Amino acid sequence: MKRIIRAVSAALLAILFVLALPMGVSAARTKELIVAGTPFGVKMQTEGVIVVGIPNENAPASSAGLKRGDVIVSINGEAIVSAEDFAERVRSSGGAALTLDCKSGAERRSLTATPTTDESGEYKLGVWVKDSAAGIGTITFIDPETMDFAGLGHGICDGAGGEPIPLAFGNAEDVTLTGIVMGKAGAPGELRGTFVGRKMGKLLKNDMTGVYGVLVEIPENLKEEKYPVCRSSDVREGKAYIFATVDGEGRQRYEIEIFGIDRDGNDRNFSVRITDEALLAKTGGIVQGMSGSPIMQDGKLIGAVTHVLVNDPTRGYGIFIENMLEAAR
Repeated sequence: MKRIIRAVSAALLAILFVLALPMGVSAARTKELIVAGTPFGVKMQTEGVIVVGIPNENAPASSAGLKRGDVIVSINGEAIVSAEDFAERVRSSGGAALTLDCKSGAERRSLTATPTTDESGEYKLGVWVKDSAAGIGTITFIDPETMDFAGLGHGICDGAGGEPIPLAFGNAEDVTLTGIVMGKAGAPGELRGTFVGRKMGKLLKNDMTGVYGVLVEIPENLKEEKYPVCRSSDVREGKAYIFATVDGEGRQRYEIEIFGIDRDGNDRNFSVRITDEALLAKTGGIVQGMSGSPIMQDGKLIGAVTHVLVNDPTRGYGIFIENMLEAAR
């Protein structure tokens, strides 16, 4: 079972999971998109390796200036393709200084680190790294003409600096939901599920606004679920609804309330309050795995659920669909 990736700030939890559509905003306004609200699994391989921990502040990694969340893309000018590749390069260094090419958000820098031996005599830098990420999220929309899709409404981030993890390649996979952990104040819930081993499509982009890619086929039950796109300027406070899949009952429509609209924001454009008693009884509000659930108002697609308030799972944030389409360009 794969769990969705978490990024906690002072008052927010990003519920996971982004993609690249060759479709402009103006074009999208004149066409209809398939509104999904169905779960999918994300498996992505990072570009390079991500520093997830430096257990000893006196380790060579720390002395060199490496920090949690840094992405190491090469050693001595040669690209790193996996965590094992990174470990082998360090082991075979013979203790010679290594030049690490690193990225941290938009910043790129070169560091020098000299491995030391551990108790077994192996050369190490004293750093924990990972090269992949996986989790469960919700598909927001599908373009029926191109098979492009978008999901999550926010990026899969490193959890330290909050930057999207660089994507080398990845897949969207079919999942089966197996249970719900109810959300409550201070302890956000989650949808639990398993990957069933069937590839749904490719991931092409991991962005602050979501994950993006191309599907192999459109699910049969969604082929007629086409709706027009709403301009951000037409979104209003008040009643709306989401499409979400949280249990064996499948994709359902649930009522919400929209308030606190910020038309100048990028990824948290308005607040969302869950008002549907049926959904509250099932999940307690917004839980991990629901990120990407499409939001509808007046019969139009206006955006997607992105975050939950840690201290109040009935409330969270949404992103304008225009911002997801802009990122998809």
